[in-house]
Amino acid sequence: MRASRLRLLAAAGITLATLALTACEDGTGTVDEGASQPSAPAAPDQPASPSADDTTSDQPSQAGTDPEKGTGTDGAKDSDNDPENRVACNGSNTAVTARPVPRPLNHMLITVKNTGSKLCDLTYYPVLRFDEMQWAPQPFEESKPQAVVSLQPGETAYAGALLSAADGSGDGGTTGRKLAVGFHGRTPNSDGGPSALPSLPAEGVYYDSSLTVTYWQRSMQDALTY
Repeated sequence: MRASRLRLLAAAGITLATLALTACEDGTGTVDEGASQPSAPAAPDQPASPSADDTTSDQPSQAGTDPEKGTGTDGAKDSDNDPENRVACNGSNTAVTARPVPRPLNHMLITVKNTGSKLCDLTYYPVLRFDEMQWAPQPFEESKPQAVVSLQPGETAYAGALLSAADGSGDGGTTGRKLAVGFHGRTPNSDGGPSALPSLPAEGVYYDSSLTVTYWQRSMQDALTY
């Protein structure tokens, strides 16, 4: 009786072993992979890498601005308004030319270029004197600009001159061989400094008592309008 029970137990053990092996081979069983490993501890929070915007948003600008002078060329012009940084335009700091023009008839264009290193002011109108002329041509009052024409170094301004009346109504017509261009100071008829002596054409320039000049103008077109 005991021997029979031992044989039954042995047979049952073989059957269980066979079933377990079969289950592993066909994927329906489970495999003991050993004791579970503790999971790795989470890494401590790291500060986020700054973006390109973050690296610049709080940095001072390398090209800082001066609130009193502004920026760029505007700032330079603001500082030029200081009295010590501006002078009167005259024959010592400008290049002056004078030439008759074909249109309008009997007109001459006077051009002034600032050749100095500071801003200069052209006040009122040019004072023209041909040869030993004893009178000063008057200006076209309607040509007076709203503000004094000021020239940065290298800039140019203009004035026009009506040399003679187109209808021949002028008196004392003559030909000028030399020309002096004078400059006003801060007040009318005050001394603005050295005159300029531009060259005239070899044949000279004809003028009469109609000789009249414009105030200094920003554009050539405005200078030749009157």
